[in-house]
Amino acid sequence: MKWLPVAITALLLVAQINSSAQEAGTAYSSDSAPVYYRVYGSGKPLLVINGGPGMNSNGFEGLAKALSKNNMVIIYDQRGTGRSVLKKTDASTVTLQLMMDDVEALRKELKIEKWSILGHSFGGMLASYYATKYPQHIEKLILSSSGGIDLGLLNDVNASINSKLSKAQHDSLSYWNNRINGGDTTHYAALQRGLNLAHAYVLDQKYIPVIGERLTQGNSALNSLIWADLQKNRFDCSAGLKNFDQPVLIIQGREDIIRPETAEKAHRVLKNSRIVYLDHSIHYGWLDNPESFFAALNSFLADGRP
Repeated sequence: MKWLPVAITALLLVAQINSSAQEAGTAYSSDSAPVYYRVYGSGKPLLVINGGPGMNSNGFEGLAKALSKNNMVIIYDQRGTGRSVLKKTDASTVTLQLMMDDVEALRKELKIEKWSILGHSFGGMLASYYATKYPQHIEKLILSSSGGIDLGLLNDVNASINSKLSKAQHDSLSYWNNRINGGDTTHYAALQRGLNLAHAYVLDQKYIPVIGERLTQGNSALNSLIWADLQKNRFDCSAGLKNFDQPVLIIQGREDIIRPETAEKAHRVLKNSRIVYLDHSIHYGWLDNPESFFAALNSFLADGRP
C-alpha cells in the first residue's frame, strides 16, 4: 500500500541556509541506533524536531541559526536519515516509540534536565507524543504547523495540498508522479515533481527552488514505515496531554495545508496553550511571514506566556 505519496513525503521542508554548528556529536538510542545532532548558540536549550518523516535535519540549519541568537538550539537527524544510519530499516527499527527514545537519548547525552521543544509538521506529532511520556523534561512546547495530536489530518491533508495547486501544477505533478512510479529514478524527474509540489507549501516564490530540491531528498521507505506504525497503533495523544500544564504555543499559517481544526483540537486538550495564525503564510511561517513568526516565538520563549 502507498502511504499518501503526494502529501506526507513533505510534511516539512525548509530553505537550506549554510551555517556551521558549534558542536556536533552522536547519541545512542535504546536500541543502540545512532542519533546524530548539531548544536547552535547558547542559553536555554531548545530542541527543533523537523518534519517528514523520512527527512534529515539539513533543511533546518537556517531556522536553528536564527533561533540561536537567544537560545542553545539543537537539531538532529531522525533515525534512518542523514548521519543517523540504521543497520536495517524495517518495521522493527522504525517506530514512533523508537523515535521518541531517540529524543530522550539525545537529552541524556547533552545532560539537559529540561528543554523547550519546537516540533514542526510531523515533528509536532513526535513532540506531542514525547510530551505524553516525559512532561517533566519539557519547559515549553511549540507546535509549528503541527500534524496534530491524532491522525485527523489523514482525512483532509491531500485535498488541502491539492487545493493550493493550479491546474497546470496539478497536471505536471501527476505527470511526474506517473514517471517516477513507472521507474524513472533520475534526479531531474524527482526535482520536477518537487518544484510543482512546492507551491502547496510556501507563498514566497523565491523559496520554490530550494524547497523543490529538498523534496527530492525524502526517504519514502522510512515515510511509509512511520505512517504504518502510527496507524497500527492508532496514534492519539489526547488522553496523555490532558494533564500537560506547561506553556504551549500553537502556530501556523492562515493558509496552511494543516486545517485550523487540527490546531483547535490541540488547543482544547492543552489547557495552557494559545494559537497564533500567521497572515500570508502556508506551511512555513519563518519563510512566508518571518517577522510575525519570530516575534511570536521569541516572545513566547522569553516570557513563557502561552
